[in-house]
Amino acid sequence: MFGYEFNIGWRYVRQGRRGRTKNGFISFISVMSVASIAVGVMALIVVLSVMNGFQKEVRDRMLSVIPHVEVMSYAGSIQDWETSAAIVSQNEHVVGVAPYSAGQILLSSAGSVRGALLRGIDPAVEPKVSELADQMALGNLTDLKGGDYGIILGLDLARLLQLRIGDKVNVILPQGRATPAGIVPRMRSFTLKGVFSSGHYEYDSAMALVHIDDANTLMRLSGPAGLRIKVDDMNEAPAIGYEILKSLPPGYSVTDWSKQNRTWFAAVQVEKRMMAIILFLIVLVGAFGLVSSLVMTVTEKQSDIAILRTLGASRGFIMRIFMVQGAVVGVVGVACGVVLGLLLACNLDVIVSAIESVLGVQFLPKEVYFISSLPSDPRMEDIIPIAIFSFVLSLLATVYPSWRAAQTKPAEALRYE
Repeated sequence: MFGYEFNIGWRYVRQGRRGRTKNGFISFISVMSVASIAVGVMALIVVLSVMNGFQKEVRDRMLSVIPHVEVMSYAGSIQDWETSAAIVSQNEHVVGVAPYSAGQILLSSAGSVRGALLRGIDPAVEPKVSELADQMALGNLTDLKGGDYGIILGLDLARLLQLRIGDKVNVILPQGRATPAGIVPRMRSFTLKGVFSSGHYEYDSAMALVHIDDANTLMRLSGPAGLRIKVDDMNEAPAIGYEILKSLPPGYSVTDWSKQNRTWFAAVQVEKRMMAIILFLIVLVGAFGLVSSLVMTVTEKQSDIAILRTLGASRGFIMRIFMVQGAVVGVVGVACGVVLGLLLACNLDVIVSAIESVLGVQFLPKEVYFISSLPSDPRMEDIIPIAIFSFVLSLLATVYPSWRAAQTKPAEALRYE
């Protein structure tokens, strides 16, 4: 249908590429337009892939400690947690269920005092819902035994308290007991049995694990505070949590990992959008260059346009010629950007390692960051919109020059030819 327009527009592109135009500067601007669009698309893909990689890495490290779904009782504790766990396990998406108790505590040792989150766990079933057993730097999760009052601390928390395996640490609860001398906080001495390292400072510096029986005794609970649940698809955790809540009797509440960390994930999404908008300006610069090159091409091709008009070509025909030329530039720029972006994103770790070796520097020191390499996670849901929007922007950039070309008057254009 648009065969003639495409052939003429493609001829103009090839002439500019081969340097057969009267003004070689037009070809230079066209090349720069393609390069600007390609660099913008490449930068968008690489940056968004790195941000996706960081988000995935941090999320996975979070979920190695926190559960996908939590079930809690409004009564404060679950009396018959085995029955509730059996009901939850009937859901086909549930992979594992484990009881837990939790509370805020103070840890005191050798004059150092630190706040921490106390979590009571059952070492026998905890591996079903978390990766804590695989994250033990010292000791084993099974070293926690009911009545033994052993404790496992995060690596950074143990360092802050200057504790070694076998040392005693005092666990102090803010809830006190009434005595003739007044309200006295409840306190119990625990023995350090192990140290875990999840790779996430928030948990490694503020989490303490004890046997669930010891936690319930210390906090005076008659049963676990709730159930920790692992599901087969963490992205569907909110929907699965709602199904679990409907299957349980009244008196329970359900939360999932996305709600517990909604502030952090919302901040990451806002940052990702802002970075995309900023980097998209590079593509916009390429589009402006495309407008300039097409305007100069229209000026140079005035006689050609006039001849086509005298032969019966309509204004729409002329517009389509130059829109084809701009579309080809956009397609080439977007295609090059996508290919280069994917090559960089998929091989970013190798490229960064090579640059670090040549320059003798380390961009992410292990002593400072828990992620020592740049993670990359290119996703089609990011790449496809980038390519489409960049191409549409390139196509829109051709509208004005094409319209100007269609307004050419044959008599005036051929007057001095």
